[in-house]
Amino acid sequence: MMLDDIEDVLVVERDAFQMPWIRQAFMNELMKNPFAYYLVAANQEQIVGYCGIWIALYEAHITNIAVLSSHRHQGVGRLLLQGMIRRALELEAISMTLEVRESNTDAQSFYKTFGFKKSGVKKGYYTDNCEDAWIMRLAFS
Repeated sequence: MMLDDIEDVLVVERDAFQMPWIRQAFMNELMKNPFAYYLVAANQEQIVGYCGIWIALYEAHITNIAVLSSHRHQGVGRLLLQGMIRRALELEAISMTLEVRESNTDAQSFYKTFGFKKSGVKKGYYTDNCEDAWIMRLAFS
């Protein structure tokens, strides 16, 4: 992801999330966070998805992964996650974690296909409705 991509990424973000990140959050990630890595997926016309991770102390943490609703179930999310797993391994991460809404069973199933397992719960994690988040973890070794 480049700074020029942010406007298109914001379209994906608003389409995908109840509490979307704002422009400044992405600018901070790209310009100020040395632990952040972001990928975009694009067709010939537009960015259709993106994924971000932080890598610190040999652990990768997925910050966001999103695909435009009109492009879901076409393998875009799979490609993004595969790309981020490769990047994490290149940077010597030994595991990857993420949070997912307890009610988002589609996403949970998607992550399970990669070998992620539920490793904990963050009570009231989502501030819009106090929904719990599952912590899911993938060990690389």
